[in-house]
Amino acid sequence: MLGRAAALSAPRWRGGALDLRAAVRSGGNLLFALFVAAVLAFTLLAAVHSPDDPLLHPSSHQLTDFLTSATSTSTLLTDDSVLRTGEDFNSSSSSAAGASTEAAGGGGEAVAAEAVPFIKLSDVGAEKTEPEAERAVTVDADAGTAGDGAAAGAEEENPAVAEAVSCDTEAPVDCAADRELFNLLMRAAIERFPDLHFYRFGRPVAVPGSPMECDLAWRFRPAADAIGTGRTTYYKDYRRFTLTRDINTCTLVVDSVGEYHSGVGAKRNGKRKGKKGKKGKREAPVTDFVPAKTQVRLDESTANNEAAGAANEPVFVVGEAVNDSLPVVASESDFSRGRYLIYMGGGERCKGMNHFVWGFLCALGEAQFLNRTLVMDLNVCLNARYTASGKDEDRDFRLYFDFEHLKESASVIDQSQFWQDWGKWHKKDRLKNFYTEDIRMTPMKLRDVKDTLIMRKFGSVEPDNYWSRVCEGETEGVIKRPWHFLWKSRRLMEIVSAIASRMSWDFDSVHIVRGEKARNTQLWPNLDKDTSPDSLLMTLNDKVGAGRYLYIATDEPDKSFFDPLKEKYKTQFLDDFKDLWDENSEWFTETKELSNGKPVEFDGYMRVAVDTEVFLRGKRHLETFNDLTRDCKDGVNTCPASS
Repeated sequence: MLGRAAALSAPRWRGGALDLRAAVRSGGNLLFALFVAAVLAFTLLAAVHSPDDPLLHPSSHQLTDFLTSATSTSTLLTDDSVLRTGEDFNSSSSSAAGASTEAAGGGGEAVAAEAVPFIKLSDVGAEKTEPEAERAVTVDADAGTAGDGAAAGAEEENPAVAEAVSCDTEAPVDCAADRELFNLLMRAAIERFPDLHFYRFGRPVAVPGSPMECDLAWRFRPAADAIGTGRTTYYKDYRRFTLTRDINTCTLVVDSVGEYHSGVGAKRNGKRKGKKGKKGKREAPVTDFVPAKTQVRLDESTANNEAAGAANEPVFVVGEAVNDSLPVVASESDFSRGRYLIYMGGGERCKGMNHFVWGFLCALGEAQFLNRTLVMDLNVCLNARYTASGKDEDRDFRLYFDFEHLKESASVIDQSQFWQDWGKWHKKDRLKNFYTEDIRMTPMKLRDVKDTLIMRKFGSVEPDNYWSRVCEGETEGVIKRPWHFLWKSRRLMEIVSAIASRMSWDFDSVHIVRGEKARNTQLWPNLDKDTSPDSLLMTLNDKVGAGRYLYIATDEPDKSFFDPLKEKYKTQFLDDFKDLWDENSEWFTETKELSNGKPVEFDGYMRVAVDTEVFLRGKRHLETFNDLTRDCKDGVNTCPASS
């Protein structure tokens, strides 16, 4: 019996083993199904995920990719010419606006506009002095239905009325001292330019030989920039106001307002700084004026920023006089006590401007980390694709960047001046230099070097000879590139401001890529047709209102190609504003002086920079591969999956 029982139990055991193997197979199938589901989910998330802005994360590789290529929707340039500098990243006003919007809830837009208080029409004083008010009332009564006797009695009791009605309409105006006239000019400016926000007015200035004209300057921003884009650039304009007197009331009336920068009497020849107030901060110059109501909001905003611990960032003002003279060392003792850093050679030379800036900011960041003065070469090699000669050419750094802001923000010295001083004093004062060619010599290792000069020499093998390599690897989290030290040239931005002002800062813009891409129908089969005048008129019909200014940034050499658009829009191109950089322009005069009397070419890079900046200031921007055509920016089948 026991043997039979054992024999009977054996199949049950084998059956149990079979069930275990089936369970293992089932479990494996389940795990594989979960793996497949996870892969599908990851793929779906990757397709719809929008990555963070690489500028918010200190990754050299992310930033390098960002700065040397356009975004998926950007079509203005396929190379590295759209240069982003410090004023583009200045987020104080935009963050403040965002905070105000959050706090306000539903009233976000209005509060965002108040994040940086501007002068409103209601802020400008309209009150009259007592005699003026009495005179105005009497004149109004005299103009009514009162009898002759009453009118005569009024004239006897109030001789000022007769004087007002019979006043000298050609009497000179007092531009400097008449407060009511000042208020009148401010109100006229605010009413004339409703798309601008005004932040400060200069005192009116009399025009020699013109008794009925005054020049007035002001600082402003486009309203769209103030509450929409986060750009913190301010602009300065000065215009000539022509005045007349009303023959009935003898009150002053603004007859006309001149063109952009017509009020040359109100232009300052140099930067005037106010006196230092509390906590060492500079107050506004006495020649500037802010209405009392606006000042209250400014004080509240300043107090809120201080309470929140917000740093006071420098203001980028286009239109102020530029002082980009070279810094000099005051004395031999000052030079000998100084500590310096210099980069020699390097693969950045004659590359794209973004490549140069990425390396230059690394050098500037290391100098700041080491608490040293950066010895910089002010000769920038401009790539051949931007020069009229078709060859690489040396250009002055100050033609493209705001050197005044750089020298005020960081410790820098011109290389030629430095070597001149070094040659005079290094032997006498026994100054030493530390020399390294190894990019593995990190800034952290150089921190204890006491020598007067640290010289980094870069070889000829790319990419190891790029300056930016110093800031990679373990150094990446230590060296912070000081973007806020580097701003675009205010001379170039002045041209941008002039172009936008001639369109009253109220225009739309479109970028139209044609050229070689339109001729290559294999990679861009629809581009030529989609950017033809007929197609453009159809596409723009519901996007740009008829009669509006339309700024066209394009690589199409024959601008008459777009003539059909003139029937519906006021089209403008960069070359329509050549007078802003020709030999009679202010830009030409200043850059010629900067180059020791040598005329400066308005080169291809400058053209691209100005064209791009004007395009970005349109109220509505339309891009070729995002709005005008179905083709992909980089050719067939290269469109991003999310587009």
